[in-house]
This record gives sequence, C-alpha cells and structure tokens, in this order.
Amino acid sequence: MSTAAAFCEAGLAHFQAGRHLDAKACYQKALGIDAEHTDAQHLMGLLHLEARQYNDALEWIVRAIRRAPKPEYLASFATVLQQHGRCDEALNVLDKAIQLRRDDSGLWCQRGDILIQLARLDQALPSFQQALKLNPHHHDALYKSGILLHKLGRIEEALARLDESDRRFPDHAPTLRTRAWVLYGLKRYEESATEGARAHRLDPGNADICNNLGLALRRLRRNEEALAWFEKAIALQPRFADAFDNRLVALFHLHRFDELFALSDRMASLGLSNEVTAWNVSLAQLLTGNFEAGWLGHQTRSKLPSSKYPRFPQPMWLGGESVEGRTILIAADEGLGDTIHFARYIPLLAARGARVLLAVQDPLHRLMSDLDGASVCVPMSAMGTLPDFDLHCPISSLPLAFKTRLDTIPSGPYLPSPPDSRVRAWDSRLGPRTRLRVGLVWSGDPSHVNDETRSIPLRTLTRILDVDATFVSLQKAPRPSDAAVLRERNDIVDLTADLTDFAETAALIRCLDLVITVDTSVAHLAGALGRPTWILLPWTPDYRWLLDRADSPWYPSVRLFRQIETRDYESVLDRVRDELRVLAAAFGA
Repeated sequence: MSTAAAFCEAGLAHFQAGRHLDAKACYQKALGIDAEHTDAQHLMGLLHLEARQYNDALEWIVRAIRRAPKPEYLASFATVLQQHGRCDEALNVLDKAIQLRRDDSGLWCQRGDILIQLARLDQALPSFQQALKLNPHHHDALYKSGILLHKLGRIEEALARLDESDRRFPDHAPTLRTRAWVLYGLKRYEESATEGARAHRLDPGNADICNNLGLALRRLRRNEEALAWFEKAIALQPRFADAFDNRLVALFHLHRFDELFALSDRMASLGLSNEVTAWNVSLAQLLTGNFEAGWLGHQTRSKLPSSKYPRFPQPMWLGGESVEGRTILIAADEGLGDTIHFARYIPLLAARGARVLLAVQDPLHRLMSDLDGASVCVPMSAMGTLPDFDLHCPISSLPLAFKTRLDTIPSGPYLPSPPDSRVRAWDSRLGPRTRLRVGLVWSGDPSHVNDETRSIPLRTLTRILDVDATFVSLQKAPRPSDAAVLRERNDIVDLTADLTDFAETAALIRCLDLVITVDTSVAHLAGALGRPTWILLPWTPDYRWLLDRADSPWYPSVRLFRQIETRDYESVLDRVRDELRVLAAAFGA
C-alpha cells in the first residue's frame, strides 16, 4: 500500500518534470492518506505558487509551517511574500530559515535576491558572498555578485567575478551580457563587442544584448554595423526607446540627417521622444545650420542628468523682455570651451542697458574678470555669495536669446588681451624668436562623450614635428601614455606646469604664431583672442564647426582641418604638415 510519503515523492518527480496535473493528483492522494502531511501541504503550495495563485500558495505553505517550521518551508513562504511585494516580511522569514540552516547557500542567495528587490544593494552583496563561501560553484551567487559589484561601482572586481562565472559556467547568456556591459564601461570596446556577439548567439531574442552590442560598435566607429544592431533591437522590442535614440545617434555620425529627422518624427508619433532625443536632434539641426530650431532644442540640456546649472528663484531671461536697467546673472552651464565661446554675447547684453553679473568656472575667472560688458565676474565656487540680481540666463542660452542665425553670429576677438608683463615673461622664457612658434594641444577631457573621436595620441601628432618650427605644449594634464612620449621628445617645449589658469595660457598663446589643437577649450581660447588657430576635427564634429567648410563663422582667425570619411587623423596631419612647412619656410623671409 502506497504511503503519503511515496505519493509526495512521486508528485515531486512530476512537478520537477513540469507535469503539474500529475503532481497535483499525487499530492491530493498523499493528503487523502494524511491531511496534515506537511511535505504534501508544502508541495501543494509550490504548485499554486508556480500557477501564480499566491493566496492559495500562502495558505498551503503556512499550514505546513504551523506543524513543522522547516527551513525549506520558510524559504517558500518568503518567496510568496516576495512575489506579493512584501519584501521586508519576506526578509524576516528568510532570516529565520537561515538561523535554522546557516550552511545553506541557496538560502543566502535568496536573501540577496530579496535585498536587491529592496534596493539595498550594499547589503545584498555580502549575502551572495556568503553563498559563495559555502558553495564556490553556486552559479547564481557568482553571476549576481558580479552584477552587484558593477552596480556598486567596483568595476574591476565585477569583471573578475563575471570572468570566474564564465569559466565555471560557459555559455551563460546573462553572464556574457553583463560582462560585455562591464567591458563597455571600461572602454574596452573590442572585447565588449566580442562578448556581446557571444551573448547574442546564445540568446538571439534579447533586445538589450543587440542594443549594447550596437553601442560598442558605435564606439569603435563602426556605425553602419551599429545601426543594424539597433534596428534588430527595435525589431525585437518595437517600443525600445533607448535603441531608437541610439539608432538616431548612429545616423548622426553617418551624416544621414534626412533619415535622422524622419526617425525623430516617427519617435514623436510613437510617444517615444524624450529629453535625450530632443537634445540629439537639436545638435543635428545646429550642425546642419538650422539655428532657429537648433537653439530652441538646445535648451533641453537643462533637463539632462548631466546638467550643472543651478536653480534660481528669479525668472530666466531668454530675450523676451527688456533688460535695460536690470541686473542679470549669466552663469556657466556647460564646459570651459562653451563658456569662452558664448562670452562673446556679454558686451551685446551690456549694450542693451543690462548690468551683467557673470559667473564662470574658477580656471576662467581671472581671464574673464576684465571682459567687456561684465560689471562683476565671480568664480563658480563663490555662487553662494552672489550679489542681488533680477534675472538669470545660462551662458549657453544666449544665442537663443539673441536669435542668432548664421549671418548674425557675433564674431571677432572679444577676450581681453593678457597683461603685457605676463606676455613678456612668457616670451622671455621661450627664448629668441628665430623660428615659427607653434602651440600644440592633442587631447581634451577624457570623460567627454566624444573623447575617442576628438583626442589624438601624442605619438600620432609627432608626424608634424619634422617641420622647422619651435613647438610649444599647451596640453595640461597629459595622459600617462602621452606624458611618456613627451618625456622622450626634446623638440617640444613644455612649460605647462606654470599654466595655472586660462589667463596664463592666454598670455603664452600671445607669444605664439599659431596654435594647432583638437576641439577643446584651448581652441576657443585662441580663437576668442583672435590668434591664428588650426583646429583638427573628427568626421562628425561638434555642432559649432558646421559641415564642409574650412573656416568658422564664430572665429575669423580659425582654420578647420577635417577628417574625411576614412575617419583617420594621419591624413589630416599630413595636410597640416604640408601647410605648416609653407608657413615655416616663409617665417622671417
């Protein structure tokens, strides 16, 4: 005669094989023999849990716990509570289970899952670590601790944990997907793309994998391939807003602007547009010369997570009312180069009768203190002690306020000339002026979103150094690899240790005949001083340099040397070297 235990054992086998009706029949027979058989009650609860019938599941599992509070029953009870969203209660129940069986790695892993759901990530990690201590081969604990380490910003540890997960449990798509994303965050884009492709082969229906693979390829400047992956992500998940935004950016870098604007219209019709979409579209509008729409969309930057502009109780001025006799705060809201670039509007604002209170980044304060039109200039570090003002305007909103079009750009030198004493001091340090003096800047802020396309390794730039000229570094904080090259060279004068702020850099630039720079703040500084400046631009430049022109309507003294579709800087530098040789030969003639 079969016992209740035998029917439970048979039912469990059916349950594990997915034969839930057969399992239920066995459990009912077990309960027919012994209505208080706790294993049968517990297993009936699991059946209802599997069917998402949470109230019934809870009733059966609680009946089992009342008679025998076994750890596995408590764990199931915690699962039901967790599914109900009652995570704090679930955690308390699971802690009781762990007290009864502290060496159960599964319980510790479940505890970590509940803490993740409670968004207590720093507390969840030790639970997974304890699970791994008890069972180094626990797959969930390996993989999930890697995810947690990544989310907690412990990137290298996360990668090591995911590497271990991949070694022990190869071909696990979630591990590969997460590993690819960690590698992306480390700027190891080739490896990220490789891992993303592996993950896709294992899980071809996962839209996130396709989207992330596209991002890695875009960083590798393989935009055509990236575009295909974004399209694949959208095909899998038709309302995948991030994939739409990423597709739009890929079209931007491919200069397929008609398709970009059509895509933005489609996104708007689907209700998928957001601040990021509007921002990217505005950059495309500005780059292609549609300033009227572009400046308006440019206002979206204040809604982006990266916005640095403070909130003020006073009204924001965007050109719609008279400023005569009123004090207006103009505050920096983007990068150093942007502040220099848009400072050209300060004299125009003062000409309208405004008293202009200017707030700029600390390294620009001394340079801007004598700017024409600024009644008071304060560093951003002193924003807490501003004088009274009536209105405010982000400095990057001034083109909108002045309704700037291509033909109304206020150009020409506008920064105050550095003091003669500082210029003479730098000139003396450079020595006799026997050859053309050329300032060099080869990289910008490493954290800039387009750093890979706009910065150049110093070793690449050295192809122009065989010209008969005196080369002077204007590069602050060179990257370790560039610093090593700089130490090897005796043909670059490096006095940057004494460039304490932009006022000093401006004085040094006054001693030079030419500045050759990538698109960074020094490009704007030299242009705003009216100094001859050659700017090296990527195939898809910042919006203010527009497209297909060698001059700049913003800076009359600037020449633009652009990448062609090959997107390499070597050919750009070869053109620069040829032109530089002509200048050097003519020097002193």
